[in-house]
Amino acid sequence: MKIKTMAATIALASTIAVPSLMTVAQAADASNYPSRPVHYIIPFGPGGESDITARLQQPIFQKKTGQNMVIEYKPGGGGAVAWSQLNSMKGDGYTIMGTNLPHIIVKPMMGNVGFKTKDITNVYMFEYTPDAIIVSKDSPFKTLGDLIAYAKKHPGMLTMSGSGTGTANHLANVRFNNITGTKTTYIPFKGTGAAYAALRGGQVKAEWGYSTVAANHPGEVRMLAVATDKRMKIFPKVPTFKEKKIDMVGGAYRGVAVPKSTPEPIRKKLSDLIGKINADPDFQQSLAKRGFVELNVPYDKMDAFMSKQRSKFTKLVKKAGLVH
Repeated sequence: MKIKTMAATIALASTIAVPSLMTVAQAADASNYPSRPVHYIIPFGPGGESDITARLQQPIFQKKTGQNMVIEYKPGGGGAVAWSQLNSMKGDGYTIMGTNLPHIIVKPMMGNVGFKTKDITNVYMFEYTPDAIIVSKDSPFKTLGDLIAYAKKHPGMLTMSGSGTGTANHLANVRFNNITGTKTTYIPFKGTGAAYAALRGGQVKAEWGYSTVAANHPGEVRMLAVATDKRMKIFPKVPTFKEKKIDMVGGAYRGVAVPKSTPEPIRKKLSDLIGKINADPDFQQSLAKRGFVELNVPYDKMDAFMSKQRSKFTKLVKKAGLVH
């Protein structure tokens, strides 16, 4: 009996010790992280905003850590192909992935895309491109007031291009109509570039774009309002929607996610690293001059941030009639 009791005690002790040893090993890995190149998967093709910001992060990451950030692309399904595969990847901190809002909230609501919002483990949200109403430089709409007056006088006649259905552009249009009491006609295109081409080609009267569109095409367009808390330094003459008594702040948010199997110490260390990149003056300047707005939502603030965004975008998706 004593032998059996001793054996049982040893077995129990060993099961208790294993998690402790794993925790020590994880902490050691986190203290040395990163000790080799990190693969950064962008869930879209090259050239978009997600790629641009990753390229801006790349040299700062190397400066801060001494390791390379290797950018890879896995496009398809508006990001769904990559996000649906994220949790099958190795969770050691050396494979990270770009994540976007409202994409990861809206897509699962509209159908089976291979992942649910809760499947995505975000560790940091680092920037957003503010929603903006943009018109061609020769447009008769000189101010946001001009555009709203036209929309109210001619319901449904104000055509506005935007990037896709259920996107930040689309939901900004829904929100705008609800707040202002206007009825505009939103026309979805495949990507920001196509939406801009439709504006410049005269296919639509205005565009639901981002501040980055205006930054990329100076002298060709006029931005009537931007969805930021305060005026942007590179567009000091462009009013915010809030100035015009339209409570709109937001746009397309971008961050970094990891596989669910990634240990907590690694998640926190990666979050700290992205925060250090965001605090770098060179990175801040590069973001600002391209029309991006810095955002700082670290890992320990992510649950509250995501809860708020989920509530906001769920309401807008329902108002848009995309789900019932």
